[in-house]
Amino acid sequence: MAVEAVIRFAAILAGAMTIAAVPASAQSNDATPDRTKIDCSTEANAIAADCIRGGGDKGGSGAAQAGAVFLPALIVDLFPNPVALPAPVPTPRPEPATAPAANQAGPPSGGPIISPTDLIAVQSRRAVTGDFVPDEVLVTVDGDAGAMQQIAASFGLEVRSQRQSRLLGTTLVRFGIPDGRPVGVVLAQLAADGRTQRREPNHIYSLQQAAGIVNYAFDRIALDAKQASGENVRIAVIDTGIDDTNPALAGVIAAQFDAMPNVPIEKRDHGTSIDGLIAGVGPLEGMAPGAKIYHARAFEGGKSTMDVILSALDWAADQNVSIINMSFVGPKNDLLGTACRNARALGMVLVAAAGNNGPKAPYGYPAAFDGVIAVTATDASDGLMPQANRGAYVFISAPGVEMVAPSGAGSDVVTGTSFAAAIVSGAIANLIHATPDRSANDIEKALAATARDLGPKGRDNDFGYGLLDLKAAEAVRE
Repeated sequence: MAVEAVIRFAAILAGAMTIAAVPASAQSNDATPDRTKIDCSTEANAIAADCIRGGGDKGGSGAAQAGAVFLPALIVDLFPNPVALPAPVPTPRPEPATAPAANQAGPPSGGPIISPTDLIAVQSRRAVTGDFVPDEVLVTVDGDAGAMQQIAASFGLEVRSQRQSRLLGTTLVRFGIPDGRPVGVVLAQLAADGRTQRREPNHIYSLQQAAGIVNYAFDRIALDAKQASGENVRIAVIDTGIDDTNPALAGVIAAQFDAMPNVPIEKRDHGTSIDGLIAGVGPLEGMAPGAKIYHARAFEGGKSTMDVILSALDWAADQNVSIINMSFVGPKNDLLGTACRNARALGMVLVAAAGNNGPKAPYGYPAAFDGVIAVTATDASDGLMPQANRGAYVFISAPGVEMVAPSGAGSDVVTGTSFAAAIVSGAIANLIHATPDRSANDIEKALAATARDLGPKGRDNDFGYGLLDLKAAEAVRE
């Protein structure tokens, strides 16, 4: 009876919470957009996302300013200031596994695409819009399959998938809400059950591509193209599907993983560009030729959900990669934060796009988590991309405006913090190739200490520490 009272009380409290979702704007890859035409886009508040910084996040107030944010047509996501959920009771986390071996050789190129083997799918994933999936929640559960079914029965839910997460160190369950209750109400109800450890919406994340001649990045970050090498450095990329027949990716892809096998692949441009900028070969050579890409497909139509991304991150961690590139942005999610923290504890360098949603946009995650290198985009004259997110979490700047990159079966001109993140991932691969025992902390400190200041003196909200200077970073040691 006490539990029922708690549930009813929680439901009444949470019932006042409003959860709204609106469609995301379309994404295309037009190489010659009309730059005078700007889309105005607003999004509903994302529940449980904390856009005002505090606690363990990187410094700054981070409060988003009110008003419309004007976005180029190809920028697809915005997560304004959300309403925060009641904080769950902290649960001790298991110690992370042993750190991965550095630069371990991967399986042969062109291997089969792997799909999740431990996912129990009751209901297929579907196309999503808005800030989170409106009839699902993600919960970490202390207990076996029987406990999960009991929880589902007690709260009128259905188990849509369950799997053991390496980076979360526990079982992640995707519960469906078949009766239309708001996500906030269900999360509040589940908080009354001690077997549930963490409870989050199944947030939606968006790739960070803006409108799209040569790749000027080598010169701007002080990397000699003739000496660039990421030979045998293992890099995970979480993105769209790719066109692995593109000549720029010949011999580059060590393994592929499909985190959403029930969703047909329609878009391959973004992921192809990211992989090519990092480690492409031939005329469109990337920053780190010779690096091995472990590519996880987790996006379609520019969108993904938290459970899909976590599945891709777990797979990446199992490949013993040195770097994880995350060229996407979404709201703050405690599960993603835990996964990033544990990946960093395993010795991986995490690189993420800061976001393309403008100076008034809220902080973008995963870039804004501690231990993640948040990258903003600059142009050939070292000017800041106008649509870039701003904030104290921005760590470093790199070229990301109007660069030629592999795309689909050919090439295209691309712009966005997504591509700046890829430049930084490739640059870091050069550092690891030169000094394999260099730690993630050492790399982060070296980048900060040697970046070329572009804005006000010292670290600022626009450029972070400044423009990446790889030559200087290579000379720095702990």
